[in-house]
Amino acid sequence: MKNKIIIEPIGVIHTPNKEQKGTPIQPRGAKGIKGKIEIFKKFKGGLLDIDGFSHIYVLYYFHKIAETSLKVKPYLDDFEHGVFAVRSPKRPNKIGLSVVRLVSVENNILHVENLDMLDQTPVIDIKPYIPDFDIFEVDKIGWLNGKSENCDKIKDDGRFSNE
Repeated sequence: MKNKIIIEPIGVIHTPNKEQKGTPIQPRGAKGIKGKIEIFKKFKGGLLDIDGFSHIYVLYYFHKIAETSLKVKPYLDDFEHGVFAVRSPKRPNKIGLSVVRLVSVENNILHVENLDMLDQTPVIDIKPYIPDFDIFEVDKIGWLNGKSENCDKIKDDGRFSNE
């Protein structure tokens, strides 16, 4: 049985990242990149008390990705892995997740930093980042063992681009 899910964007991200190529691949590599998240007016009421958090999760739609794949070669490796074992944008549902720094809130505009997404990216949802809930000690990090420390130096090389 196939169910259809319809998700309405709640806003749009405004960043200096205009093209996929050269965009940071993770928020850690996007340190200091500033932008805005414009929440559409009808969702503004949902921002009540968001200004009490220094970081937020942003769930968004990879709007520039046309193709999807169940196996991809990620930026931090030379071998293919299953898409659910990587953070590639070529996902079946094209949903991205990033933690960004919330600098300030002005009406329906969130001023944020550490943006690794493209300009005009549709926002699906926002949630507060809470270290007591969200930080875990892990036993293993799969194929990323010994490679993840380089994520802040690597930029998008265009491998997932359709432009």
